[in-house]
Amino acid sequence: MIKLTQLPSDKWTNFITMIEKAQWFLIETEQEYQKAIKRFEEIEYATTGAEHKEKLLLVHLIQNYEDSLWDLPEVNPVEMIKIRMEDFGYKAADLAAVYGDKGTVSKVLNYKQPLSLTMIRKFSELLHLPASALLKEYTLHS
Repeated sequence: MIKLTQLPSDKWTNFITMIEKAQWFLIETEQEYQKAIKRFEEIEYATTGAEHKEKLLLVHLIQNYEDSLWDLPEVNPVEMIKIRMEDFGYKAADLAAVYGDKGTVSKVLNYKQPLSLTMIRKFSELLHLPASALLKEYTLHS
């Protein structure tokens, strides 16, 4: 058995770095949140191994922190989008610029078409809303 103190300095540095990256606790501050987001972006596409497990943990911790911050009203996703558009001074054209199709955005805002997964992702980022708030079911008008 090798003692940690017997490791060569480069392996010791790698070991310390690995340990530091792997330790996550509940996110309680904006600084911790930003650190977690940064790390998630670094390992976002990991599909196996320790980084994949770390990514799954970070998703949970980030979601938990975001849920604790956002006290969102119980309204349907389209109304939520409209409220945030008003908050930021956005028009439908601003959403269309992000999504790429003015007609589809108009249909969604008029309850003629449901939100797509791509829209949910893009509007969540643009409007600073958790994607989960945009996943709720709502009634379309025919």
